[in-house]
Amino acid sequence: MIQTFDAVLPHGITLNCRATGKPGAPVIVFLHGFPEAAFVWDETLAHFGDRYRCVAPNLRGFGPSSAPPEAEQYRVKHLIADIEALIGSLGGGPIEALVAHDWGGAVAWTLAALKPELLKRLVIVNSPHPATFLRELKQSPQQQAASAYMNFLCRPDAEKLLAENDFARLWPMFENMGAADASREGGGWLTPSVRDQYRAVWRAGLTGGCNYYRASPLRPPTAADSAVMAIEFAPEFVTVKRPTLVIWGEDDMALPKSLVDGLEAFVPELRLVRVAGATHWIIHERPAFIAAEIEKHLAA
Repeated sequence: MIQTFDAVLPHGITLNCRATGKPGAPVIVFLHGFPEAAFVWDETLAHFGDRYRCVAPNLRGFGPSSAPPEAEQYRVKHLIADIEALIGSLGGGPIEALVAHDWGGAVAWTLAALKPELLKRLVIVNSPHPATFLRELKQSPQQQAASAYMNFLCRPDAEKLLAENDFARLWPMFENMGAADASREGGGWLTPSVRDQYRAVWRAGLTGGCNYYRASPLRPPTAADSAVMAIEFAPEFVTVKRPTLVIWGEDDMALPKSLVDGLEAFVPELRLVRVAGATHWIIHERPAFIAAEIEKHLAA
């Protein structure tokens, strides 16, 4: 059974969480992305809840969690502070694993690099490592085109436009990758009841989610002097020295599979699982497969 609770953190942020398992059991934390929420991990929480304390927070800006209005409050240093404090509230590190998708993965990559003492293992699902993402944003026309939506989400009126006509601009993020097509493997997961779960999250507000994009310099250049072109990462800030599983759906329209090329340079203990036919929404399409791969990683 899924439990819910509010983690009131020392720095004034409250993260509304979904959880399974008994307090005191080994901890796994699950981080969601945009435009999603903690409920997307429910099947995985149920799978591991008999042995682990599994906690999936709604990240700041999503659903019932704190949602500061200023874009600056969504810089990665603040997002990392939230998860560090959450882990502290669950008994402190190292937790057994940090599992993350999409924007949650962006937070997890950086947390694992800068605060490795907080976790034993990392699991990333279709979320680009910051160094390979920076490389592709600078050099790859394919990645620049695939990520063009990020610049739209930075517009000051983005949340208003996204909310119009029953969120007509949001549903294609799922539907264009087969979420409503039951004839394809893993498709058809975007059922009427799941749509209602999304509506509930989106009606709580979309400004926080858009602020993730507004606060990040990692987005496609719009001119030769765009900020992204001047960014360089020192290796010590992006190297992950924890055993890491990366699961990559290869039919991700927003994140081409070239993003995992050269990943081993930044992740020495890497196991990469490529999944042909799966999309960015692989955690919905193949939850049993995701759980099985996490099981292997925990047992390694």
